[in-house]
Amino acid sequence: MGKRYFCDYCDRSFQDNLHNRKKHLNGVQHLRAKRVWYDLFRDAAAILQEEQTKKPCRKFLQTGQCDFGSNCRFSHMTEQDLEKLSAQVQGEQRSKELRQEGADVPPGTIEDWLEKRAKRLSAAQSNSALPEKPAPFQFPPGWPPVQDLPPSLQAPPPGGWPVPPNLQWG
Repeated sequence: MGKRYFCDYCDRSFQDNLHNRKKHLNGVQHLRAKRVWYDLFRDAAAILQEEQTKKPCRKFLQTGQCDFGSNCRFSHMTEQDLEKLSAQVQGEQRSKELRQEGADVPPGTIEDWLEKRAKRLSAAQSNSALPEKPAPFQFPPGWPPVQDLPPSLQAPPPGGWPVPPNLQWG
């Protein structure tokens, strides 16, 4: 059977020889799949700049669909999409400037959380005349109910797992 070459971009495999590999790597489908893959990692500023230079796609604006899809040379972004993208780019630029200036980290970061936690712990230790009852655990929002979790993720019963009699570990 011989060696086979698997292309991660195209999710295809074929017999590995110089002719087949060269033909595949220069093929239109491979080049498109490769471009789509790398487009996933472009920053918002590059996408905004490219989309602003394109004219809007009439077919997409009228029907919501375009026969060319991602290969269309016209823009499929609405004005609202461009405004959101522009706001995202401005936010990224502001945070980048703050980091370069060495300004304080904006609220909502891990440093902010750690600082609040340290204050809370120090206040709890200074007022610890009575042992404080720990806060009950709550699952994060969006998690399924405990009953729907698989047995490996469910909490053990209050008394621990029952140990069957005559159990020997091997």
